Amino acid sequence: MFTRTESFRTFLQLYPVVSILVGIHILFWLLFQLPIPSVQIILRLLDGYNAGIANGEYWRLVTPIFLHISFGHLFFNTVSLILFAPALEKMLKKRNFIFIYLGSGLIADIATYLLEPQQYSHLGASGAIFGLFGVYLFMVYFRKGIIDQANSQVIISILVIGLVMTFFNSNINIVAHIFGFLGGFALAPFFIKKRGQFVHQTYYTSSPSTSRFSIKQVKGKHVIWIIFGLLILIGIFFRFS
Repeated sequence: MFTRTESFRTFLQLYPVVSILVGIHILFWLLFQLPIPSVQIILRLLDGYNAGIANGEYWRLVTPIFLHISFGHLFFNTVSLILFAPALEKMLKKRNFIFIYLGSGLIADIATYLLEPQQYSHLGASGAIFGLFGVYLFMVYFRKGIIDQANSQVIISILVIGLVMTFFNSNINIVAHIFGFLGGFALAPFFIKKRGQFVHQTYYTSSPSTSRFSIKQVKGKHVIWIIFGLLILIGIFFRFS
């Protein structure tokens, strides 16, 4: 469920919304790296600046969801999307997934505006991504059977790690993380009804002649993704220690 075994082309075909979000993240980050004064002015008009929102610039409640302040910030949020969003896109379907993702991000940014000082400014998709974890946690406790026990443990572990990072790292929008998570948790009941067990499909199919090879191939790729995830967590630990 949280391991990516697809090729790049297959990933684009199976998860178009996630792919577009990742593309937007990367495109905007690259754009705002250009040392052009007009580009930097546009960036300042799109960040979540509370004083600007107070003066009627309400687009600042939405645009920060797609922008990132540094490569590390971009990398962590993009990897989180690639790992954890595809299963929800398949389960919820495109429109509902977009609504929950943007809705969680919007709730996070509104809470930031209401609870942080007017001079506070922020960027990042973290609130929306924490909203996805809120959806997953709702399923773990209130839609039992949709997610198996192993994946439930993964969700809880990642959520605990995320919350620990939220409170112990500097330059983190704590309000956005918490209210993004709560927003996703609150929106989940409207889109995830009680129903039969959900099975996250991939492009792999098994047959008597190829099943043994496919299982070995998938297990090998799973190990790669696990190592990759551990390296990310280790890098984050040393980056902020």
